[in-house]
Amino acid sequence: MKRVSYAEFGGPDVLHLEDAEEPHAGPGHIRVAVRAAGVNPVDWRIREGQFQEVRPVELPAGVGQDAAGVVDQVGEHVEGVEVGDRVFGRGASTYAEFAVLAAWARMPESLTFEEAAGYPSVVETALRIIGQAGVRSGQTLLVSGASGGVGSAVLQIAHERGITVIGTAGAANQEYLRSLGALATTYGEGWVERVRRLGQVDAALDLAGSGVIRELVELTGDPRRVVSIADLGAPELGARYSGVTGNVPQALAEAVRLITRGKLHIPVEKTYSLAEAPAAHLDSRAGHTRGRRVIVV
Repeated sequence: MKRVSYAEFGGPDVLHLEDAEEPHAGPGHIRVAVRAAGVNPVDWRIREGQFQEVRPVELPAGVGQDAAGVVDQVGEHVEGVEVGDRVFGRGASTYAEFAVLAAWARMPESLTFEEAAGYPSVVETALRIIGQAGVRSGQTLLVSGASGGVGSAVLQIAHERGITVIGTAGAANQEYLRSLGALATTYGEGWVERVRRLGQVDAALDLAGSGVIRELVELTGDPRRVVSIADLGAPELGARYSGVTGNVPQALAEAVRLITRGKLHIPVEKTYSLAEAPAAHLDSRAGHTRGRRVIVV
């Protein structure tokens, strides 16, 4: 089979499309014929070696953790899924023709494979950090870097829970944030005052890692109400860095519930082939994403 892998840490040029042995589903896992794989910032952060001290990777390594596809192997002790089912979920080395998933759910009928591949990690992350921020109905949540996949999920989930959301993004994505129910403003010079004019902030999320933790602490008045998924230095200012995955099956079930009820939709901004994985990482690292980037297999 074909898969994307790398044998050294570095830039996108270390990624190569190679022939590899097919993986097999062990106990408690399934294998899918991948139709699409989600592109997440964590994919290129791992490839660059940013997490080696906290999450070591043995080289050579595959790339990707989210996928949507058709089940073609079911491991021992797995119930409720059969060969031929259309599923989306989370596993390892998903930029490939076949991948093993450790957590999955049946795809809602309304989704294409490309759309479904964009949900697993972003919904799990969104649910986790909303909970860690301790924000509840009637309060206001500030989301820095709100237009990407996780931001799109956070805005819609928080809105569904009765939480007011203020989102920051580039000028081109202001209407997109408003379409998801957020109060929107641009980042850049003067952004703190623009946020203050929109309302009192009870909790804040940093999704882009753009060096704004100090300002988020200032706006909330409490570093314990600030959570980052992109700034490893956040704890130095009393904020929380959230990098440990939560309950993925529960997150997938919640994603299905919200999608089926029409309460969650994350658009696919751009698709790539397996051979275009380096370009997908370059684009993801550049930011300014509206929704998701997906590799189509």
